[in-house]
Amino acid sequence: MKISYNWLGELVDLTLGPRELAERLAMVGFVVDSVEPSGDDHVLDVDVTSNRPDALSHLGIAREAALVCGTSLKYEGAPVGESGEPAHQITSVDIRDADLCPRYAARVVRNVKVGPSPRWLVERLEAVGQRTVNNIADISNYVMFEMGQPTHAFDLDLLRGKRIVVRRAMPGERLTTLDGVPRELRDDMLIIADAERAVAVAGVMGGEETEISESTSDVLIESAYFTPGSIRQTARALGLDTEASHRFERGVDFGAQARAADRVAALIKEIAGGEIAPGVVDAHPKKLRRGPVRLREMRVERLTGLKVDIGRASEILRSLGFEVELSEERRELEAVAPSFRVDISLEEDLVEEVARHVGYDLVDTSLPAWSGLGSYLPGERRRQKVQSALSGLGFDEAISFSFVNAGRDRIFRAAGKQAVRLVNPIDVNEAEMRASLLTGLLDALQRNFNHGTRDVRLYEFGHVFEALGEGERPFEREALGLVMSGALGGENWRGARPLDFYDLKGAIETIFGTLSLSGFTIERSRVEYLHPGQSAAFLRDGVEVARFGRIHPRVASLYKFRQPVYAGEIEYEKLLELDPDPVLYSALPRLPLVSRDVSALLPEDVQWGDIEKAVDELGIDEIVSVKVFDMYKGKGMPEGLRSLAFRVTYRGDGRTLVDEEVSIMHERVRETLQNRFGAQLR
Repeated sequence: MKISYNWLGELVDLTLGPRELAERLAMVGFVVDSVEPSGDDHVLDVDVTSNRPDALSHLGIAREAALVCGTSLKYEGAPVGESGEPAHQITSVDIRDADLCPRYAARVVRNVKVGPSPRWLVERLEAVGQRTVNNIADISNYVMFEMGQPTHAFDLDLLRGKRIVVRRAMPGERLTTLDGVPRELRDDMLIIADAERAVAVAGVMGGEETEISESTSDVLIESAYFTPGSIRQTARALGLDTEASHRFERGVDFGAQARAADRVAALIKEIAGGEIAPGVVDAHPKKLRRGPVRLREMRVERLTGLKVDIGRASEILRSLGFEVELSEERRELEAVAPSFRVDISLEEDLVEEVARHVGYDLVDTSLPAWSGLGSYLPGERRRQKVQSALSGLGFDEAISFSFVNAGRDRIFRAAGKQAVRLVNPIDVNEAEMRASLLTGLLDALQRNFNHGTRDVRLYEFGHVFEALGEGERPFEREALGLVMSGALGGENWRGARPLDFYDLKGAIETIFGTLSLSGFTIERSRVEYLHPGQSAAFLRDGVEVARFGRIHPRVASLYKFRQPVYAGEIEYEKLLELDPDPVLYSALPRLPLVSRDVSALLPEDVQWGDIEKAVDELGIDEIVSVKVFDMYKGKGMPEGLRSLAFRVTYRGDGRTLVDEEVSIMHERVRETLQNRFGAQLR
């Protein structure tokens, strides 16, 4: 917010120069980014936080300046000289949605002369970065920057029925705004209409058909209060960000509408001539009031470490416009915030007001004593173990936004699951809550590729969301996502090999091992975003806990990936619900191992997990392990078959096995392959 020092001086007695004032404002919570000379003036660029919309005006900063300078405001508003036919006989205001517009004040000024603004007004607006249009529009903007209350001027003769109707837009209703853009209005948007049609988007921008022009004679001044959430939603939906919407969506002073209309009318009469119709047409169907908030002396010290007398706290709050009822005996007070302080609702808010004017520099920089005991969140220790294991495997942690692009996220959303749509998204291109971590991880991978990094391994812990029934809160669960691409080993004299499906499978198995979990089975994955021939899923007791594999070429083409990308997602909450395996200890084996290899031609649809399961079901206790060591499919191989070689390792319990015993057991393994899978043994 740009503040003119000279303009500020008209509202409050200033005892500090521009730079000294900037330093003092910073000490009470308003950082001044710069102080720039502008002719005989100085412009302060004040950084106003989103919870202080009252400071988006010269009057708001003047209230703070009065306290730091030890003076008082001298802003009293302008007298209004009225004459002619009363305003209520000329126009009327009909508010049909009081929830979205609790108050709408209108004034009428007749026989004005529209033209250029005087030099002083042009200089004031240019100093704060506002271009000039004509004297009527400039006066409206001037009052907004002065008081913080946006107003709008309509050509009264162009309002059909010479009346104002505040309502929601009708389905399919359209309006061409002042920027010349025709806009389709939704039925949840609040508009300003006349007797027949929409003439402005409430709180955002006026309409082209009723704008002020050189032929305008009679003016209707709008000064209203609109519900912040409604304006924010409408502005985002229409892609409009105006000075008016910037203030309305944060919350303006709900008691200033009539005063702002008076101020605009008085300036119009002074600059553009005309007669002000007696009275303000002030439709106020829904009264907004503030309740008292208690402040205890001990609470100030507890939260800030500052010992502030409750009487001193009372003085500070009264200087800021609060109504205060002090109780010296109980060492507390009750304060009612003024209508322009929409950010005050809790005792902690009052503590902040007192602390910033006593002085943040007096707050002790040491941490307060703490006798309590901290604790980890559920599963945090196990999460740290997984993070350490993944770091050891060369993965880097990624953190992405929960807001995602609907088109991208739809690719990774499970069939039948509904997306969680944001009612008021920050970015219309990211209007859903993510249903999968892969949406953000693949975007991160794409950024790495764009910056020339080809060897990437990323993981992310995060929450994913699923919409439930109407009116129900979305279902939220924690997941763990993995993506990898490029080479293993990087650039070195021994060379590197490309990462593949089995590297990702090994990483997931490492996670299971880190959590001391076993008993998983593996089967083909059925998700459409993974390659059908290079994907799989881990299950425990028939419940899928992880899915992984190579990204389908169709999806890879959307991201323009030019190298294989492997991705997986683990249902981390389901893993945390599983009991870890007990830790068992046994003596190191003293007896020798005996290994026998099996080489066979098997149908392509036979999975290695099926073979492991079949061998295990033989119930041969002497089998220590079954491990595959070679697989071939390609030239010279019969259609529909592949060559598989694996090693079976045996060890006796309490005695050394002889060849005859091993041969008998191994023959059972070979027969199982032939009978159950149609293997052609070599």
